[in-house]
Amino acid sequence: MGPVARARGGVNAGRHPELVPLRQARGVVLLAGLGYFVDIFDLLLFAVLRIPSVRDLGAGDRTLEVGTLLQNTQLVGMMLGGLAWGVLGDRRGRRSVLFGSIALYSVATLANATVTTVEQYVAWRFIAGFGLAGELGAALTLVSERVEARARGTATTIVTALGVMGGAAAAVAGEFLPWRTAYALGGAMGLALLALRFTVRDSAMFARTRAAGRERGNVLRLLDDRGRALRYLRSIVVGVPVWFTLGVLVTFAPEFARALGVEGEVTAGRAVLVYYVFATVGDLSCGLLSQRLKSRRRAVAIYLAATALSVTAYLAAPVATPAGFYVLCGGIGFTTGFWAVMVTMAAEQFGTDLRATVASSVPTFVRASAVPMTLAFLALRPALGMIGAAALVGAASIAAAAVALRFQSETYGRDLDFTELPAGRTP
Repeated sequence: MGPVARARGGVNAGRHPELVPLRQARGVVLLAGLGYFVDIFDLLLFAVLRIPSVRDLGAGDRTLEVGTLLQNTQLVGMMLGGLAWGVLGDRRGRRSVLFGSIALYSVATLANATVTTVEQYVAWRFIAGFGLAGELGAALTLVSERVEARARGTATTIVTALGVMGGAAAAVAGEFLPWRTAYALGGAMGLALLALRFTVRDSAMFARTRAAGRERGNVLRLLDDRGRALRYLRSIVVGVPVWFTLGVLVTFAPEFARALGVEGEVTAGRAVLVYYVFATVGDLSCGLLSQRLKSRRRAVAIYLAATALSVTAYLAAPVATPAGFYVLCGGIGFTTGFWAVMVTMAAEQFGTDLRATVASSVPTFVRASAVPMTLAFLALRPALGMIGAAALVGAASIAAAAVALRFQSETYGRDLDFTELPAGRTP
């Protein structure tokens, strides 16, 4: 194997001929982006279809409580899946995750179209969440290890922007299709894309690490060194505000609109659609800003500050019409467009032997943070009301992200051909 840097990854390992310009890697980037499109489509379908599906299954006036149970179950599945797929990606290869995860969540999404009870719905949302957890991490890891350093941020931004468009597509499907038909469509798209992925191969960077006999994918190694553990924790905390806004403010948009005195109907489907249309623009603009500034941290910091302003506007602006409320949802979507740069920065923090584990588990734990946040929101709601509870939880998530970002290292242009751990055969 070529020159190897340890933990921090700042050592330049020289020029790597296997790293190519973006135009030569466009096939891999496109397939990765389409996979993330289907991933987000299937993931966000539940947010869009929450009310009609749980009502159809007999939830009655308990749509908020049942919807929270289903969302949290899905996110717990993603948390466990993120670890499992990440370990598999580092031990067996990124390609194995790209195949296994899309196959599992596509079948589970199809099964969601057949449920007849809330209990069945809970079980299949858990399985779907487990499968969905592997897509983004494996895709971004593979792209990062294929594209030359100066174009890496642009490539991962394209992947994530394509994925974010899946959220808008899910909103359209949920708005115009019966909920069972929408789930069937999501599953069918995933199985169709699975057939296109047979041409994908693992990166030469991973192949060298495997050939060198280095220990790979040991999740405990993320915790047995204080520096590594803090890097990992900070990577997660930086992204938490994104899933506060999506998991609380947008998913429960109809309930927030009523609490804010909006006159007229606000639907979760339209709120998600507007959010993701603007999030697509936000992801592209934040990625381009990162490239222009030559800094991941500064770009994320700018968008995180803007997120604080957009959340404040959502909870405090005197908006009386659905149109005005949707504009506020769009503003939140745009300002949380640092998701792509945040996940890229997390992957770049770690060596090839743990990169897939980190890239899969970090976004999954960020998404799973919606579980304690929604539980805290529901617990605080009786005393503080919808708005007060959301303001307190949101302020805590944004403040924690700002502190984590302050101490995270810059990764723009970093050579990724390094490992965290010494040589040693994987058991």
